[in-house]
Formats: sequence, structure tokens, C-alpha cells
Amino acid sequence: MAYDLITMGRIGVDLYPLQTGVPLSQVTTFGKFLGGSASNVAVAAARLGRSTAVITRTGEDPFGEYLHQALRDFGVDDRWVTPVPGLPTPVTFCEVFPPDDFPLYFYRRPKAPDLEIDAHELDLDAIRDTRILWVTGTGLSEEPSRTATLAALAHRAKAGTTVFDLDWRPNLWNDTAGTDPAEARPFYEEALRHTTVAVGNLDEVEVATGVREPQAAARALLDAGVELAVVKQGPKGVLAVNSKGESAEVPPLPVNVLNGLGAGDAFGGSLCHGLLAGWDLERIMRHANAAGAIVASRLECSSAMPTTEEIEAAVKAGAVL
Repeated sequence: MAYDLITMGRIGVDLYPLQTGVPLSQVTTFGKFLGGSASNVAVAAARLGRSTAVITRTGEDPFGEYLHQALRDFGVDDRWVTPVPGLPTPVTFCEVFPPDDFPLYFYRRPKAPDLEIDAHELDLDAIRDTRILWVTGTGLSEEPSRTATLAALAHRAKAGTTVFDLDWRPNLWNDTAGTDPAEARPFYEEALRHTTVAVGNLDEVEVATGVREPQAAARALLDAGVELAVVKQGPKGVLAVNSKGESAEVPPLPVNVLNGLGAGDAFGGSLCHGLLAGWDLERIMRHANAAGAIVASRLECSSAMPTTEEIEAAVKAGAVL
């Protein structure tokens, strides 16, 4: 079976406060949700009717069992989600201070199991055959995940669509790259050589290319070998430029933000859906923006991923109502 989308990267348990505007030290109740960007993207695309799977690893513990069940409940194939004895399943806490302050606290020590993905255990046939492969910058942060991510990209050799989520989180890098982005850039450059689509915000494209201005950064990503560069510009919306010279710049959708975390993953799932559907750039970006805005209006991430009908309604209304 060839999947519409296989993602590769983080998974964990999100423990989000059920009180907003309260510091973590004073929160008394939490909700438990599936988390991790690569896993959330797979969930988002599955919610839109796509066949998806995720390559990742959990601890051999009750939280790991929970994540398997959550993936299955969301319609995501968990066959390549394997346990790592001796390492705990990661948990992530956040604080919720709408509209724009959502501190994250990652508990991924001594090492996250999803960084133990081994190149020798990859199903390379499935990776080659999937219509879209999605990998992340965090997957490059540590061995053996770094070698596995680059091996998957090299084996796929730009077959179909290969998306590189630049996903720069310096606190998840154990070496000097976490404090000096220039140390991480060679790994990003190697990944870009095998990538057809690159997605990132201004900080992330600067790490990958050394350039921050959106148009110049998009051009630098294209020069690095991708066919489509997607640059998220925050309040200015999103810019997409492809190797054919086409471009689209779409403003953000008005929304009352409850929790901005997970919006980028919803954007990613919708982006994959639009690419698979063969939509034009502007339509893809408008729908992806709407998907992200809908999730920003909700507390949780994975279980908040919108349906096709919800996205269409937001696009039509020009806002999340």
C-alpha cells in the first residue's frame, strides 16, 4: 500500500492546562493529548481524508501505549511506531496566555525515543513509494535520527513530493548547534538537497539559509534545490514561491486566538492535502492558513485538527467565526 503521506519525527504527550492566563506553577488541571509536530501533521492530513502513517518511537511505558491508541483513533497507521526500552515517552507542558504567549516546556531527557530512529530499521520501499514524505529539522538534531532522516531523503531521491519542515527548536539540540545556528546549517543544507518543498518561519529559514528577508529567503531555498519554498511571516501571513516563478502571498485569517500551538501542524497537514489535490498556490495557502487559524482558536492540537468542511467555511467567511 502506498500512503498519501508518511511523516517522520517527534511524538509525545501534550499536557495542556485547562486554565488559561495562569502560570504553570498554579495550574491545577490538565488535558492529555497526542503531540509532536510530525505526528500532528499526520493527524491533520488524516482528518482531511488522506491515508497517513508516522515513523517515530516512544518509550516502553503507558504513555507510549496511549500514543499508539491515539494514532489509531485518529486514523494514522502506527506500524512504524516502535518502543525504546529504558527511555521515557516525552511529555510537553505549556502555559496559555492568549493571544500570543504560549511558553513550551519539553521533557525529553535523557533522550527522546523519537531521536532513536535507526536508518537500518527504515522501510525504504514505503518511504520511496509514499506520495509525500515529511521530515523535520529536529530529526537532524541528534544521532541516530540525523543519519536516518538523511538516509530516508537520499533513498527517496525527490520521488513524488518531499517536504522538509525546517522546525528549528534550539533547545532540542544537545550540541553547540543549539546555541549557534551556523553549526546546524550544514545538516539543513544536506537535507535541502533532497527536498522538493521547504516550510519554515523567518527564524527557521534564517537558520537554513542565513537569509531572513522573506523574498530573499524563498529564493535562497529555491537555489538550495527545492521546488517550492513556503515562508511563514507571522502577522504578514505566508509567502509561497515555486521554481516555475509562480508566487502567492496570503494574509492571515482573523481569529480569536486561544492557543497558537499546533497551528503550524494544521497548516502542514492542509498544505500536504492541497499539494496532493493539485491545487494552485494561492488556494493551497488560503486553506492552510485557515486550518492553522482554526486550531489557534482551540486549546488542544491533535484533536483540534479541522475537517474539510470547517476549513471551507472559514475560507468562505474570511475569518474563523
